[in-house]
Amino acid sequence: MCEEQTVSLVDVLEEDEELEEEASAVLAGSDSDHCSYPQGYVKRQALYACNTCTPKGGEAAGVCLACSYKCHEGHELFELYTKRNFRCDCGNRKFTDLQCKLYPDKDEVNSLNKYSHNFFGVYCTCSRPYPDPDDQVEDEMIQCVVCEDWLHSRHLGCVAPDCVELQEMICESCMSKHPLLWTYAAHLAGAAAQVKEEIGGNSKIDVANKEEQVDDVIEPSSKRSREEAEPSCKLKQLQGIGQNRVQSGAVFWPSAWRSKLCFCNTCQERLSEADLSFLLDESDTVLAYEKKGKNNERQQQGQDPLMSALDNLNRVQQLEIIHGYNDMKTELKDFLQRFAAEGKVVTPDDIRQFFEQQQSRKRRRVDAGHFYCT
Repeated sequence: MCEEQTVSLVDVLEEDEELEEEASAVLAGSDSDHCSYPQGYVKRQALYACNTCTPKGGEAAGVCLACSYKCHEGHELFELYTKRNFRCDCGNRKFTDLQCKLYPDKDEVNSLNKYSHNFFGVYCTCSRPYPDPDDQVEDEMIQCVVCEDWLHSRHLGCVAPDCVELQEMICESCMSKHPLLWTYAAHLAGAAAQVKEEIGGNSKIDVANKEEQVDDVIEPSSKRSREEAEPSCKLKQLQGIGQNRVQSGAVFWPSAWRSKLCFCNTCQERLSEADLSFLLDESDTVLAYEKKGKNNERQQQGQDPLMSALDNLNRVQQLEIIHGYNDMKTELKDFLQRFAAEGKVVTPDDIRQFFEQQQSRKRRRVDAGHFYCT
């Protein structure tokens, strides 16, 4: 008879803490109680697609976090992580048999929303679901910051860096649709590595000189006149340096790369026409959204729910709750210490027995009478 597989309480708590942190990063930045529709096209929010209400073959639609809880409970939902500039569709014309419970007065359609195959539960260039029950390969999925599709790392056409969570990725398809991105990529996204590969890796001086040229372009000269109406175009200067990057595969961009793009009027207009203006906004990033979510979570954790509840009770009720809480804390500590001292594993039956004893003692206290305050 094989031994029962066990895990330590520390392992369970660490895993639970990690899952909670991931969830808060995505969800705490969005409102879980109120439909986001009145806010218009929200800069970035957690979204879901409902396969029960809008199955494949129908019109793509997305619902906000609150509507996923209140209006689509028990439905088959596709988690879309986050999307930018999206307005909640819940209950509009695309939902023939459902009315939004939180904000029913919606326009028939949100014309500025953008949809992809993600809204029907498939992702990547391979158009497969996630998780994929037929995929035997362990592979992470990475989101493109332009089209916001999720791609398997093996389908990117390049090797993903080790610190992928700290970098933004633009897929090969989006890079090819916007050629100006290749110019930036040659200088801002691993330019030195690309140049080294193309020249055979035997000229460190050339690589260093190339990087110095890029720095000179990225940081405008202090000699430039402050009265100059239109700053010089960084993009044109980068094009003048030359491009030494193979234009294939996805591109990973380092931290703060957006701040090094050209902000001249011509480039801003060009990015606007290509619907890429968000690249000039560092607060648009998923990392910025996750940071906001984590900060919201910390602020909420700072408000002790027990103390908030006690504030609404009278003195007698407060004493009863505090007495019960202190008793349980002391007894639980003693209970776990016995197992630790004997090197035993705490089983579900042990936990069940502990709380049954707590309930029994609680009943005895109630029978004995209440606390009174003079």
